[in-house]
Amino acid sequence: MSEKMALNNLRDKFTKFLAPLVNKLGFVNPNYISWFSLFIAGISAWCFATATTDSEGARKLILATILFAFAAFCDALDGQIARAHNKASSYGDFLDHTIDRIVDFGIIVAIGVNTAWLTSPHLGYAAGLATLMGSYMGTQAQSVGLGRNYGGFGRADRMTITFIGCLAAIWQAFNGVEDYGQIPLFNVEINALSIVLLISLLGGIYTFFSRFITARNELVAMISAPQGGDGSNEEN
Repeated sequence: MSEKMALNNLRDKFTKFLAPLVNKLGFVNPNYISWFSLFIAGISAWCFATATTDSEGARKLILATILFAFAAFCDALDGQIARAHNKASSYGDFLDHTIDRIVDFGIIVAIGVNTAWLTSPHLGYAAGLATLMGSYMGTQAQSVGLGRNYGGFGRADRMTITFIGCLAAIWQAFNGVEDYGQIPLFNVEINALSIVLLISLLGGIYTFFSRFITARNELVAMISAPQGGDGSNEEN
């Protein structure tokens, strides 16, 4: 089974799982849920930015991870409510994608500025920028008449890596596991959270170039395609 088919099956199962709740929330404006998810993600980001490397910090990381998961749940819920109850709108789509980008950047940078886990914020800023540029390539392809490009290291991949990294960081903090050296160039410690940032950085760079090349090839093919004539053929 291909990765796309597996992702679609997983999405279908999740949609069916949420269906009973979605049916009961038809009275809710999905845009309010979008704003609420941003608020929850903001609290999560604060927890990520201030968690220490001891057992108390581990508890804050648990809270940050739970809130991050809940924000992601709300992000999925608002779209399903909009589609199921005919409340979808251009503004809702615009708002949802805007909040997604804010959350993506905010969580990554929040981890990066945590001085207890990383001595320098540069890796977080670089990972956040790469993430935004990868997302930009997807929407930019759509703006020039191509289909939305979801190739590369997508949001679902990044969220999965973040969850796994958070669980590893919680274990590391509870057990007092020390860092494993430093990441060259960025001068930050190698630990569970810095690895999340490093993967996000590399994934964002890969996504940017992957989507850029795909869009370029599609645009070149469109330009090179033979153009239809005026329909007048002369017969000798």
